[in-house]
Amino acid sequence: MAIIVNLDVMMAKRKMSLGELSQRVDVTMANLSILKNNKAKAVRFSTLEAICAALDCQPGDILEYVPDELGKEET
Repeated sequence: MAIIVNLDVMMAKRKMSLGELSQRVDVTMANLSILKNNKAKAVRFSTLEAICAALDCQPGDILEYVPDELGKEET
C-alpha cells in the first residue's frame, strides 16, 4: 500500500482514545478502526477535516506516501 495512515500515532500524541475521537468526529469506532489499521480504501475529505480539527493537526500528519518499492521485501 502506498498511502499509510498514521492515525494511531496522532491519537497517541494527543492522548486521545478511539472512543473519544469517534464522538468528536461523529464517525463510528468501527470505521475509525478500519482507517487506523490501514484497511480503508478511501476517506472522505469531510471525515479527514473533522479528524484534523479534533486532533489539531494537518492531513500530512495523518497520511504518508510510501512508494511500493520500499514496502516490498526483496527476494
